[in-house]
Amino acid sequence: MANSIQLFKNYVGLLDEVYQQAAKTAVLESDSLLVQQGANANELVIPKMELSGLGDYDRASGYVTGDVKLTHETVQFNYERGRMFSVDSMDNEETAGVAFGKLSGEFIRTKVVPELDAVRFAQYASATGILTATAETFSAGKDILDALREAKAAMDEAEVAEEDRYLFITPTLMDLVDGVDTTTSKEILNRFADVICVPQSRFYTQVTLKSGTSEEAAGGYAKGDEAKDINFMIIHKPAVLQITKHQAPKVILPEANPDADAYKFGYRIYGLNTVYENKQKGIYLSTKA
Repeated sequence: MANSIQLFKNYVGLLDEVYQQAAKTAVLESDSLLVQQGANANELVIPKMELSGLGDYDRASGYVTGDVKLTHETVQFNYERGRMFSVDSMDNEETAGVAFGKLSGEFIRTKVVPELDAVRFAQYASATGILTATAETFSAGKDILDALREAKAAMDEAEVAEEDRYLFITPTLMDLVDGVDTTTSKEILNRFADVICVPQSRFYTQVTLKSGTSEEAAGGYAKGDEAKDINFMIIHKPAVLQITKHQAPKVILPEANPDADAYKFGYRIYGLNTVYENKQKGIYLSTKA
């Protein structure tokens, strides 16, 4: 049993790699050292600082005294999901370990990651105070590049730092952009830290999470009733607080399973996805008409 457990511990690292490679939002993961645990286990405390501006300098009396105001914002974790699978030991043996061995990786790649991306984009897109464009359905690459120029100008005017701006855009629109003169498109696209294509199925302003029980037994997520399709989003990484506090793949071997001669694989994820109150302008949203 010890050898099997050790093998699974090694495999957990591979599952994390699957997430890092498949999740479009993995690049936005925040440094958990920037925040501290709150009074309750489900809270984080975020420090916020306000400073006085410059004042007149007097050659006789010197400086005008300024104020430093340090406050803290408490936020609660807002995403918690899980699922447990069972694979009969003989089914696993008769498929040379494929039944159980493939399950965990496929589950994270095809179920966990798409939902996690969809939830995060919807959360950021629905935040109050973000920059938004007039809804538009694009049919030409030039129009998309013009819209990206407008987006950049809006963020510049809002004094959002140019570093760490990520462009998330649908593959369909990116194909239109790629069809434009490469010099023009490169000039605009090179202004972003990275350009990441997001399938439309993960790119909505609102999603509904299914419970995984009764009539919603299939679980997963769906486009919200009032959701709009997103064309593109520009996200300044420091504007979002995206922390995965607990991501726990779990395995129970047949010899430790009291209910059946079967492997059990469980997965639970618990985290926070939100926009800082004073950094909403670090998000720019374009939706379809």
